[in-house]
This record gives sequence, structure tokens and C-alpha cells, in this order.
Amino acid sequence: MHGRVKVRTTEEERERKKKEQALKVRAYRAAMGRIQKKREAGELDNEMLSLTVQILLRNPDVSTLWNIRRECVLEKLSKLKEGEATYETPTEEKSEEEKQTEASEKKTLPEDNAHSVFTHELDLTEQCLMVNPKSYNAWHHRCWTLEQNPQADWQREVQLCNKYLKFDERNFHTWDYRRYVTGKAMVPAVQELDFCTEKIKVNFSNYSSWHHRSLLLPGLYPNQQKDRPMSEEKLQKELEMVLTAAFTDPNDSSAWFYQRWLLGSGAQLDRAPRIAAFRLDSHGAVLALDKPYPDIKQLRTELIGGEETILLESWLPVDKLGTSWKCQQNFDYQRNSAYSFRLSDQNVNLSPMSGSENGAYYFAPPHGTASCSKDLLAELQTQLQSCLDLLEFEPDSKWTLLTSALLMRAIDFSANHETSLLNLAKLEKVDSLREGYYKDLAARWTMESELDKWPQTSGFPKSFDIADKVLLESLPYGQYLVIADEISIPNKLKEKLGDSVPKTFADLKLLS
Repeated sequence: MHGRVKVRTTEEERERKKKEQALKVRAYRAAMGRIQKKREAGELDNEMLSLTVQILLRNPDVSTLWNIRRECVLEKLSKLKEGEATYETPTEEKSEEEKQTEASEKKTLPEDNAHSVFTHELDLTEQCLMVNPKSYNAWHHRCWTLEQNPQADWQREVQLCNKYLKFDERNFHTWDYRRYVTGKAMVPAVQELDFCTEKIKVNFSNYSSWHHRSLLLPGLYPNQQKDRPMSEEKLQKELEMVLTAAFTDPNDSSAWFYQRWLLGSGAQLDRAPRIAAFRLDSHGAVLALDKPYPDIKQLRTELIGGEETILLESWLPVDKLGTSWKCQQNFDYQRNSAYSFRLSDQNVNLSPMSGSENGAYYFAPPHGTASCSKDLLAELQTQLQSCLDLLEFEPDSKWTLLTSALLMRAIDFSANHETSLLNLAKLEKVDSLREGYYKDLAARWTMESELDKWPQTSGFPKSFDIADKVLLESLPYGQYLVIADEISIPNKLKEKLGDSVPKTFADLKLLS
């Protein structure tokens, strides 16, 4: 449990516990031996259930025993159904008294026994969870039992979660189970959000409650633009609440993590990939996605020019991640025609290559700042100022340093780019165990900045150039460069990447 001090034991106490442990091991081996013999003989009876209980009440994490119990339960239910079928078999006409007796037996035998089977399994899991509230096996068996029971009491399960969360409000197993049973019990999302709020008020350091909250808000307060996790009005209120939590204990990470999610750009993992870059000429095309996708052939891709629509099918992966693809297909490209490219439901207009170059392209840099209203911008600036004030008193507060950098980027990532990198450089020293993480984050932010400036350069989109003075430990967003003919990066980074340097449009034409 959280916050409990480990008590050191004396030599005498250790010896006593050692003897107790030896007796437990002996009893465990004897019981397991008996269970294995009965299982081999196909004896899935009450004795088998009793034997498994003896062990599971001491150690609920023996997966094999839970599997055996499920076999026993299914066997019992099967026999109950067979018994029910015998009562329903048509027979010769019976007297009224015989019919009443049979109806009574039919009512009590199958349903009551089936109910008792489910009840016994639920009672057992409750007892096991008192032994170990974080037993994956016990929670899973409880879910399985409820799924088998057509008359499961889901409201009771919600109340059980309330009870367990009073013992330990941070037990993520209980929170996971709560999400499962509230869905089954059709508990309103607004009611669940209120429950989260109460738990957070009791203890700000509750990762599970913050996480549960993050799953509810996008559905309750959707953002139509999809560039924020929720509506701006609700986002502003959440930022105000989480700032209070973060400043109550600046060294606790739970509220800072939630604030970082709030400053993100929506549920990126839940949506389909978007077009990051595209280029074509008469001999083929290349496509970069903003997120990995295993097989682009599962998505409909079309090239539209004039009144003609061409289905693109000959796609091959360029990288192992599935973020860039090439199409080896010839086109009758007409320079004077307007072209567009469609990926599923996304349609983008293509720009013709400059000069006499044959082909067309599309490019959308990974923006670091989402649009926001004046009220939200004012709240972000207020939060940034609060972080800067806190840094005056605690200059080495890692969470405040990181959050202030994130707030700068949320306000204006171009104007605050250099300052945010300085924060990351300081974090590499303050939090040296995560030095690699901060370097990777700095590389991502630097590449976002370079890609944002690329369309304003004279060589766009044929050449991409990063000056030697730009410090990069890696090359994220490499798929965006697939539309270039030439890539110039610092020599130190080129040596580090080796064969991992992104393929260019020119490279792919030579390979085709």
C-alpha cells in the first residue's frame, strides 16, 4: 500500500516466518498435486472447487487455478442445463398435483443452483481481493463470472468499487474495473465525472482519477475542431482546477501529467492517419502520414485531375514504421491541370512544382500550436506567469520547468522556441536520469520548428537544409522529408543515423 514504512524483523521472527513458509509450501504442493490428478481424470467436481479455494485464499495470483475453476463452473452450468432439458421433455399427460410438483422442482433446481454458483464465485473473488486488492487474476475472474450470469447485478458492482476506492483511492485495478461495470450499469458520464472530482478533492495525487477524468471529458465536451481534447470553455476550467492541484504540491507529478494532457492536441491515437506530405510526377508518387499505419492499401487513395479519378493501388512501404509510402504507377501528368489527392475522407489540393519541374506536391507541417480563443489564451498566459513565479522560489523544480516550456509552446511555439529549448537543456542537468528523454523532446521541437519554416525557403520542396549549428540528437518527423530531392543535415547527426537517414523522392525514383 502507498506510504507504509517497511518494518525490519528480528532474527527470531525471521526464523519463525521461515518455518511457517515451509509448512505453507508443503501444503501448497500437496494440494496442487491432488488438483492436477483430478484434472487429468476429468473430475471437475465440488472437491476440485474446494481444493482451489484453499490455495487461492492464500495466493490469488495462481492463474492455473482460476482457469480450473472456470472449467468447473462451465461443467456445473452444463449439467444444470441438461437437468433443465429433462424436465422439459414431453411426456404422457400428468395429474394436476404431479404438474405442480414438477414445476416447483424445475423452478428451484436449475435457476437457484446457477445463481448460487455465480454468487459463490463472486464471494470468492471478494475474499481474494481483500488478500490482494491488485490481483489481476481475481479481477479478471470476477469479470468473467459476471459475463456468464445473465442476471448480473451491475449496480452492486458499482457500489463495490466505491467501497474499495475508500480503502485505496489510487488502486488502478479498481478504476479499470469501475470503467467496465459503469458501462454495463449505464451510469451517466456526468455522474462519473462528479465522482472523479470528489476523489481528486480528497487526494490530488491520484493518477487513476485524473486518467479516468481524461477519458470522460472528450465525450462530454467535444471539440469540433479536433485540435484540443475538449471544448475551449471546459478546457479553461480544467486548467484552472489542475493548476490549484499542481501548486498544492509542486513535486507531485499526477496533476502535472494531467495538465500536460490538457495542453496536448487531442486524441491523436484514436483517429485515422492524416496526409503529412505528398508528391507525384509522371512515374509515381510518395506519401507521408502524420502517424504510422500498417497497410495503406486498406485506405482508399485517389488522384483527381480534371474530370479523371485514378485509383492508386501499387503502394510499397518506404520505412519500417509505415509512415511513408511510395506508389510505382505511371501517370499522364498534365501541367496545366489542377490536381488533388484523396486519402479516405481527407482531400487536399496539390500545388505544381516550381519552374519547369514536372509534378505536384502537398505539405502540412506538424504544427506546435493549436488555435485558441482570447479567453483561453489569457488563461494559458496566466498559468505561464504562475509557473515563472514559482521558478523564482524553486528554480530546479523539474515539473514546473517542463510545464512552463509546454505552456510557451501552447501560446506561441515559434516565438518561444528558443526559450523552451533552454528549459529542456536545464532539465537535462536537473533531472539527469531522464536526460535522453529531454534530448528526444528537444529534437522533436526543433524539427517542428525547421519544418514550419521550410515552405518559406527558396529550395522548397526540392531541398531541405538544417544548419550545422542546430543541435539534434535524432531526426523525428523524417517521413515529412520524403517529398524532397536533397536533404542536408549536420554531419554529426548523419554519422549517428547511418542507414537510417530518410529516403528522398530522388532516392525512391532510382530504386523503382
